[in-house]
Amino acid sequence: MPKQNLYIGPNVNQPGLTTELIGKDANGQSVQLPVVTEKAITIFLNNQEIVTAMTIGDYLEELAIGFLFNQSMITADDKIVQIDYDEDLSVIVVRTEKKTNFEKKLQSKISTSGCAQGTIYGDMFDKFESIMLPRELKISVSQIISLSKKINTTPSLYLKAGAIHGCVLATVYEPVIYMEDIGRHNAVDKISGVMFLKNIKPRNKVFYTTGRLTSEMVLKTVIMGLPILISRSGFTEAGVSLARRAGLTLIGRARGGRFIALSGEERIIFDSDKLSNEAISDERSAQGQFNNESKLS
Repeated sequence: MPKQNLYIGPNVNQPGLTTELIGKDANGQSVQLPVVTEKAITIFLNNQEIVTAMTIGDYLEELAIGFLFNQSMITADDKIVQIDYDEDLSVIVVRTEKKTNFEKKLQSKISTSGCAQGTIYGDMFDKFESIMLPRELKISVSQIISLSKKINTTPSLYLKAGAIHGCVLATVYEPVIYMEDIGRHNAVDKISGVMFLKNIKPRNKVFYTTGRLTSEMVLKTVIMGLPILISRSGFTEAGVSLARRAGLTLIGRARGGRFIALSGEERIIFDSDKLSNEAISDERSAQGQFNNESKLS
């Protein structure tokens, strides 16, 4: 199994990500419960205020870069010269070597209507339509099951406190980057930011999310250049439609040994016979161990 030199995951014990609160359980007993935090962070691109996001407050540089990239406000060709974070003001400023094309559009839009959301959304779709996802990556049913198990048993804020979404960049064998946040799109943007800053290529990578497979989730996955998207949650019709247009492999309801693929099934290797044989072998091995233990008792 190939090993990765890079693994970035949630630090469940990082101060400030959770707060211990006292409450009452169903029996009226006092309980202490870890609760995830929410912080407002305002992202600037050079001198232009872009958005205020609610986040748990980790990987802020990656969040800012990933948000700007996924919204097509910066491109892979833009050179980032500085990232400044002011904790007191809750502001993070991303500075590029030259003024980006988006800033010019945004200023023009503000002078006429005071809102740039239409421009942002339109630019995302322009980029989406121009992307050709790689076709060569394959993933087997056994790899989907194994990868999902590894992800779901990884130490996380979700397992510690709940009320949070997780997103994972992985090979077909193992997780590479695991990010969490109160909004699933923040978690996506953090991963995109790591990929941008560390120049991680998407061609042989799989994306996993705990969230729903909506149009925006599909849109961001395609913009990041990732050919396979997996979720333990369900689909929306718009998400499936976009995935089919882009040739994205879309796998949902991935729980235990089950899942449903609604797009890009040609990337999946259906090794169900292998799984059946492995299950029979495991059962025989377990039965043999039980018989040996019975003889000793």
